[in-house]
Amino acid sequence: MNKAESETEKQENPAPAEPNASAETAESLTPEQLNELKAAAAKASEHWDRLVRTTADFDNFKKRAVREKQEAIRFANEGLMEKLIPVLDNFDMALAAVQNASADQAAQSLQTGVTMIFQQFKSVLVEAGLEEINAVGQVFDPNWHEAVSQQESTEVPEGNVIQQLRKGYKLRERLIRPASVIVAKAPSAS
Repeated sequence: MNKAESETEKQENPAPAEPNASAETAESLTPEQLNELKAAAAKASEHWDRLVRTTADFDNFKKRAVREKQEAIRFANEGLMEKLIPVLDNFDMALAAVQNASADQAAQSLQTGVTMIFQQFKSVLVEAGLEEINAVGQVFDPNWHEAVSQQESTEVPEGNVIQQLRKGYKLRERLIRPASVIVAKAPSAS
């Protein structure tokens, strides 16, 4: 290897820095620059700590949100149940009254008690958003009604509901159960 090749190799592959190089660099820094570096390092450390705490807080928030959502789903009907418990209590009282009354009194008190409980139960459901679908006399709507059969009629226009066999219900605007109905059709020409 000649001298020219040796010089070219040294320029392409410089020798690794010696350990004293960082000490020389630190010595070549002014005290002002050294203080700036220390301040920057302290600020970077503070930002890192803040990032770690924020990340941990966010993870805790996500876990808490999932837990609260599961709990809300689990106990979503709690308010409705609280309103239905008095209805159960009234059924218990009505049954106890019937058992302790004579035959004539029992029938009358049972009818009165069941009627009161029915009204109470119905008002709780209405308050929760349940609505009855009244189909009698209405034009048949497959979105709200379920046709069980057709019946010939001259009194009710064709395509209208003659009779409702089972009530339909909706929860606010969402159908829960369609009303089962009999639909009018024109009489056949005999």
